Amino acid sequence: MKALLVDDERNGREVLRTLGEWEQNGITALLEASDGKEALELIASEQPDIIFTDIKMPRMNGIELMEQLHAADFRGKCILVTGYDDYQFMRKAIQFNSFDYLLKPIDPEAFTKVLENVTQAIIADKQSLENEAEVLGDARRLLLEQQVSALCTGELNDFSILQEILPQKEKIDITLLSFYHMHQPAPILDTLRHELHRYAIGDVFRFRQEENIYIVLSAADHWLQIENWLRQHLDLPVRLVQKTLHALEEISTVFEHLTVELAEHRYRTIKRLEELESEQRGQDIVAYVQSYYMEDVSLERLSKLFFLSKEHISRKFKQETGLTLSQYVTDCRMKQAKQWLDKTNKTMYDIARLLGYQDEVYFSKLFKKEIGLTPTAYRTERNERGAR
Repeated sequence: MKALLVDDERNGREVLRTLGEWEQNGITALLEASDGKEALELIASEQPDIIFTDIKMPRMNGIELMEQLHAADFRGKCILVTGYDDYQFMRKAIQFNSFDYLLKPIDPEAFTKVLENVTQAIIADKQSLENEAEVLGDARRLLLEQQVSALCTGELNDFSILQEILPQKEKIDITLLSFYHMHQPAPILDTLRHELHRYAIGDVFRFRQEENIYIVLSAADHWLQIENWLRQHLDLPVRLVQKTLHALEEISTVFEHLTVELAEHRYRTIKRLEELESEQRGQDIVAYVQSYYMEDVSLERLSKLFFLSKEHISRKFKQETGLTLSQYVTDCRMKQAKQWLDKTNKTMYDIARLLGYQDEVYFSKLFKKEIGLTPTAYRTERNERGAR
């Protein structure tokens, strides 16, 4: 941070310079000006974060300086240094957003407190601006991902979006990536995005309509460069299919062909699946089901996520758990249902929906089949036990 001391008296500036614990408060540069005019020139060139200004000065006084800064939307903080007879200026100071004021002769403790407060306020402001910028950037990124996804599915026909992503590129390669589920792709994709941006050859997006598909849009003839980069940086398998768009309007048709190729296993695999231990893959699948049993967990879904056939997953799952996938999901759901019935006031309708059952009656019949009581009877019994 930079601070500017404005006073027509050298002694006044020296007092401020001496009193301030500048470095301890993050001030790395301390500037001086002898009046408002000189201060404006320094502010324009040095952009200080904090200004301590006397009020009574020749050419341009402190209030006039603050008025100029207010009109210019100055983002820093101003502190007025004033004598006891300068209260006539306080109304103006408030109007022009003075952060604080100090009375002459300056009390060292009061100065230390003001300096600490103003530096903390600036740090907080900068953090807030960074947070706003991050939120805005995330929102823009989300919107762009939604637009690219909609272009791929044919729901959007504004092809200027592609021109914004890859300006002045006549041909664009579209590459679909599908990661082995337990590998977390976000850090790798962030790095890949950075590389694509650095060389101005493309971008990577998450496909919003289906999990585990990522879309790389790149300048034509660069897809091998991208594939080689992935080979060097990935630790686990990824499926890859690629085609060139000869016209932007082809994107939804080409995207459809690529998704079919993925579904029909007509893809290249970066890193061999055999490199993963079979035992580890089985544990990964069980861990996934334990996390997502309230959703529509099917053999088909697991096949897409874990690069294995439905038959292989079915056998592997039975080996790991002693149950079929359907039995295991039902078991997890019933255990959760019992917890909610025992410890919450959730309705049967809410519990059924939360567990992935659209039909409350079906849930109730399944619960009785597995537990031996209807959900209502189970809750009543548990409540009666608790009351004894």
